[in-house]
Amino acid sequence: MKRDQLQFPNMKYRKLGKTNIELSEISLGTWQVGGKWGSPFNDQSADQILNKAIDHGVNFIDTADVYESGLSEKAVGRVVRSRSERIYVASKCGRQINPHVSEGYQPEVLQRYVEDTLQRTGLETLDLIQLHCPPPEVYHRPEIFESFEKLKDQGKIRHLGVSVEKVEEALKAIEYPNVTTVQIIFNLFRQKPAELFFKEAAKRDIGIIVRVPLASGLLTGLYNKNTSFEPGDHRHFNRNGEAFDKGETFSGIDYHLGLEAVEELRAIFPDSKNLAPIALQWILQFPEVSCIIPGASKIDHVISNLSVYDLPTLEKEQIDQMNAIYEKYIKKEVHHLW
Repeated sequence: MKRDQLQFPNMKYRKLGKTNIELSEISLGTWQVGGKWGSPFNDQSADQILNKAIDHGVNFIDTADVYESGLSEKAVGRVVRSRSERIYVASKCGRQINPHVSEGYQPEVLQRYVEDTLQRTGLETLDLIQLHCPPPEVYHRPEIFESFEKLKDQGKIRHLGVSVEKVEEALKAIEYPNVTTVQIIFNLFRQKPAELFFKEAAKRDIGIIVRVPLASGLLTGLYNKNTSFEPGDHRHFNRNGEAFDKGETFSGIDYHLGLEAVEELRAIFPDSKNLAPIALQWILQFPEVSCIIPGASKIDHVISNLSVYDLPTLEKEQIDQMNAIYEKYIKKEVHHLW
């Protein structure tokens, strides 16, 4: 029996919707674990990051079969199996389908992907499997969602969720009774989910997993117009959606416009060189959010994310000023798109 991890004085935990799992509200996403975007994967670095997060009370790790061609899943499984704590693991499937079209989504294909993930992680059961930003047509195919009940009956998964690009997709996904969670981009520069979706999710007791909380690092305040990104980094090659939905890169915001907005954010918090924990604080003010999964390519990022608990509570005036930045710079550019 693995011991429960709810014993870390600084970490706080929230319920993941109708799964009733208690998750660390600051958890870990592993898109770039073990290597910066565009640089080679490093097993030792990945293990150090994952262990550091768990050491500090993180009990939920999100990965995907396409992250580093399965190496991320292998690292997650390796570390989780080595720990005595109960760590919840989520993965995603579907993005391997090429071309990535609705017709490629078939129950037997998705089942094989789940079984491959179990083999890579070495786990008997996945706590959560998520459809990985499927094409819009998939949300209107009940047989795809129903097919995961077989995997549940077989003991291969515990819960089904969906990772989405658009609010409209999230609203459609939660109509299916076996969808328990939605993973969605939400941050100071992407506020639309808080309007209708959060309310509907709360009605159905849907767990909300927030990804891209720092707008691909833009909201850290550590970038400037001279910052360069490696050719293999999506922040270099996907700014206009050349490879996948551009909303995944800087939350779809023009990089230089984002820098302008961040300068005003910095003025609200002049004593904070790193704005990341403040950006995470802004998200945590929403009780509908179950957890946030910021990524980390080095241990310092884990510590930065968890330093949210070292800060004083945001004041209403500060939150109002932060939201005013969104209204001034960002809303007209992205609000209607996702």
